[in-house]
Amino acid sequence: MNKNITVLLLVLAAGCSSTPQDGAYAPPMDPSRKVSEQDCSRQIGTDGGNLLCREVTAAERRARIAEEERQARARKEAEERAARERLERERAEQLVREEAARKQRAAEEERLAAERRRLEAEAARKAQEARERQERQEAEARARQRAEQEAREATERECRRLEQERLDGRALLANFVANYGKVEEFKGIAGQITAFLDKARKVKPCPPA
Repeated sequence: MNKNITVLLLVLAAGCSSTPQDGAYAPPMDPSRKVSEQDCSRQIGTDGGNLLCREVTAAERRARIAEEERQARARKEAEERAARERLERERAEQLVREEAARKQRAAEEERLAAERRRLEAEAARKAQEARERQERQEAEARARQRAEQEAREATERECRRLEQERLDGRALLANFVANYGKVEEFKGIAGQITAFLDKARKVKPCPPA
């Protein structure tokens, strides 16, 4: 390590001259270390290794400058390409997020619409059931009223039929007395019929229909 530092100091002190200073002694390079060949007209890099300083021709310098410019352009293009790719990736990710959010909103809206349709259908079903129940109750009430009316009318008809039968019977009995009451054979029964017909009748009036 000390030997390498000594070599470096000697090279820097001597500049680009290949002839050592008077009285200066440069020890031989360590063959086990790499050789760092550098341009003496530029700043010397001390990043390790044996230094080898040489003159660079104008053509080499132009080629090196062109290469450095090419590499700089390549780095710039790579950076710009990476930036474009990053922006495109971010835009794609943003589009994916927006699409996912849109789908989520659409799914939520569809769920709400389905729930609203279900509630409306449930309300319509209950309203229909209520109407049908009301109509059924009204129909049953009308049926009961008709049945009751028919029963009253039937009772009145039966009452009037029986009353008419009684009247017809009394008329027959009156006719019998009138036609045969003077016949000796029927005088007794005729007297009983007359007494029966003369009794006050307790007739229950027929109920109105």
